[in-house]
Amino acid sequence: MSRVFGRNLQNYALKISSDYNVDMKYAERIRELRIEKKINRETLAKVIGVSERAIAFWETGVNEPKASYIIKLAEYFGVTAGYILGVEE
Repeated sequence: MSRVFGRNLQNYALKISSDYNVDMKYAERIRELRIEKKINRETLAKVIGVSERAIAFWETGVNEPKASYIIKLAEYFGVTAGYILGVEE
């Protein structure tokens, strides 16, 4: 039963992400915001409190940032978390 529930939940999550075009949008937005601010990954990593590698993984879509880091990124760049996630323009 949990297997069916898990599959349904996964399908639901995929539908939500496709409805809002969230797939990998965060990666593009983080990179775009960093470049607009004219800072390198190392600087952003220090400000946010993560490794430079974490920033690289976020920007390439290898890993997704935790909610707490999305909030820190939004505060630093002066945008909303929704903008970073791609649900707001």
